[in-house]
Amino acid sequence: MRVIGLMSGTSYDAIDAAAADLALDGDTLTLRPLGHLAVPCPDGLRDLITAALPPAATTTQAICALDTGIGQAFASAAGRALRELCDGAADLVVSHGQTVHHWVEDGTVRGTLQLGGPAWIAEATGLPVVSDLRSRDVAAGGQGAPLVGMADALLLRALPGTPAALNLGGIANITVLAPGAEPLAFDTGPANALLDAAVRHFTGGAATQDENGRRAAAGRTIPELLRLLLADPYYRRPAPKSTGKEHFHLPYLRRALEAGSAPGRRPDDVLATLTRLTAVTVADACRAHQVTELVVSGGGTRNPVLMRMIAEELPGVPLRPSDGLGLPCAAKEALAFAVLGFLTVHGLPGSLPSATGARRATLLGSITPGLSPLRLPPPATRPPRLLRITGPHG
Repeated sequence: MRVIGLMSGTSYDAIDAAAADLALDGDTLTLRPLGHLAVPCPDGLRDLITAALPPAATTTQAICALDTGIGQAFASAAGRALRELCDGAADLVVSHGQTVHHWVEDGTVRGTLQLGGPAWIAEATGLPVVSDLRSRDVAAGGQGAPLVGMADALLLRALPGTPAALNLGGIANITVLAPGAEPLAFDTGPANALLDAAVRHFTGGAATQDENGRRAAAGRTIPELLRLLLADPYYRRPAPKSTGKEHFHLPYLRRALEAGSAPGRRPDDVLATLTRLTAVTVADACRAHQVTELVVSGGGTRNPVLMRMIAEELPGVPLRPSDGLGLPCAAKEALAFAVLGFLTVHGLPGSLPSATGARRATLLGSITPGLSPLRLPPPATRPPRLLRITGPHG
């Protein structure tokens, strides 16, 4: 089955579209990547998303406009992937959509909202679309995140020791696979969320990120600010747990700067501190679970300063990009959601209760038919245990 996966993370700078051929053979799921695209999010749409995200107030009209605008942007990205990566032929599109709210109270997820109407994608491509993948896990008592834990666990099973997969997006999440234990996955805390908010704040919106970590490299960690940030109760909560920009946003950072004796400190020092915060919280999570190897993906891998700081905090633990296992860093999450949609249409659960805290494993998402009558494959008899990545010729 040829599947297109669509993903836009908490940084919402681009829509990642990745295509792959997927096949289930016994307990092995084979994935052959066909390529990926990073389609920039239109500036006007980015501004609308920014204006609607917590702690800002919004309106139902704005949410409706966002659902349409994001759906149309995802449809455009899917159309490009269909033409440029699949030679015009595919079987399924899986759309994560854009998270605009992840509702957490006292560690319990009450709801999660991803926008981007799948009807736009189905209409543009003619293909069936699996979307809204997080809600079913939440309804079953789970966190609804991180859902990449399923693909991560299948991939990590081929590695020795206690391997972990780390994704560095707006929020950092990790999947740990210890010998003889069920997979564990959770959000470790902010990766780029606070960094990007700080850059926008310090530059008046002229810049959106610390390109290649240059500003953090020019700064020094502010110890008292780092101690204050690390005192956030989130880091001490047991897994499974999840978070988002509802918690780690600019007003949160401003309060920390005011309380941490940091007003007037050089912006580069603040950026160095926020980069170190991500490194320390990732390393703390890895040490707590005795991780022996870290497979890293996501936009944060393009920040050499962040990668160096993580390596400094985890001496003796090898870090390697997911490319080394056949999954391109920039496409890994889009491919992971392609896997989840593939499982759904084959009647297989895509959630891991040990990773999300749900009462049971569930089939994920809703299916929007394409232009033809909806025909699903025969249900698979058993779920996969391994993910095998193959090259262009299998």
